[in-house]
Amino acid sequence: MKQPLERPQVITLAALFIVIVVLAVAFFLGGREEVIRPGSQAVLPATLAALQEPAAKKKVILFFASDDDEWLHPEEREIEAAPTPAEEAGRVLQELIKGSHGGFLSTIPAETKLRQVYFTKEGVAYADFSKEMSANHPSGSAAEIATVYAVVNSLAYNFKDVKRVFILIDGAEKDTLGGHVSLNRPLLPYFSLVAR
Repeated sequence: MKQPLERPQVITLAALFIVIVVLAVAFFLGGREEVIRPGSQAVLPATLAALQEPAAKKKVILFFASDDDEWLHPEEREIEAAPTPAEEAGRVLQELIKGSHGGFLSTIPAETKLRQVYFTKEGVAYADFSKEMSANHPSGSAAEIATVYAVVNSLAYNFKDVKRVFILIDGAEKDTLGGHVSLNRPLLPYFSLVAR
């Protein structure tokens, strides 16, 4: 037969029960919810930010030949602006290689690659093309003059610091593209060839 609980035991059990109830209530109702605060705005890497922003554009003038005459004809084109003038000059020459959008004749063989463009402090632009520039060039003095001065005039017209242009083929000086225009020195622009 069970012995009845003595008074101190009843008080201890009652106190224990009260403590358990208080802790349970505090745990389930009285605890604060953890607040998750968003961190500071993440800074995008410069390259990703650049991809999201549209690139600045620059209008340039390129020169192309025509079936109708022996003049060079100006054609406006938009290129992406670049951090340096030499990089922008490279973009101008890439567009010249792509050819006219306005029905004029391209003066540079389509297979030609631009290897490099660089400027000197003296105002000379060096434009280095792949061997296809001369190997695939059509014969004739008019075609050669058009090619050489399309390059020279396009650079000199769009870059005020460019006074003369030296055309290189595969990183080296070449006497001519096809026997008519000497390339062994930097050339001055020849804007008299431009159609009015």
